[in-house]
Amino acid sequence: MERKSILNIPFVNTTQQGFIEQLMTDHNQNTKRFIITANPEIVMQARHNPEIMSYLQQADYVTPDGIGVVIGGKLLNKPLTERITGYDTMIGLLEKANDHHLSIYLLGAAKETLPLTIENIHKDYPNITIAGSHHGFFDWESPAIINEIKATRPDFIFVALGVPRQEKWITMHLPAVDHGIFMGVGGSFDVIAGTVKRAPVIWQKLYLEWLYRLLKQPSRFGRMLSLPKFALTVLKVRLTGKEQ
Repeated sequence: MERKSILNIPFVNTTQQGFIEQLMTDHNQNTKRFIITANPEIVMQARHNPEIMSYLQQADYVTPDGIGVVIGGKLLNKPLTERITGYDTMIGLLEKANDHHLSIYLLGAAKETLPLTIENIHKDYPNITIAGSHHGFFDWESPAIINEIKATRPDFIFVALGVPRQEKWITMHLPAVDHGIFMGVGGSFDVIAGTVKRAPVIWQKLYLEWLYRLLKQPSRFGRMLSLPKFALTVLKVRLTGKEQ
């Protein structure tokens, strides 16, 4: 799959549907994969944190989850086909898993949220087997979760611990397994559970999903400052030609 380096991060260059099809090909070939969906916030974190950058470099696929990354690619003459979001990728894989009677593992979210997520997945995707699940509060030193994943061999492992904890957890435990597509999905469990509303389609089409989330959660304002920082960094690279 083609990749384009934007601020030293190798983003896949394909469509949302094309990416899902690639992951199904990987699954059919029993190829273990690690996916990170990266928005401008993660990109800026990685530029100041070598540990986070190492997760991005180790991932099999990094997708442009944020219109800012797509615009940045255009400004740097490295155009990306389209935005590929974590939520849409997870939903696409759930649909495929339902069609082919596959299994999943769910790790993350609040104790109260996870049962609602499981309930709605059972309702909307009745052919999926949920091989196991655990909320996002657990002892990181305990091998219980990864041992359960090793024993049940789910096809897709969705990790909703937030950035960068989910990427750290996957990086730590991926070597212990020989099967499965692992992906950090941020707040996707909350959306599936219905405890958080995704932006209406019109906001998504106008590339204003970030603004909708900010209006709904003003506490995100500090995190949103990464957007202008990302834009300034892209402009600087465009002028100097130096990505460091």
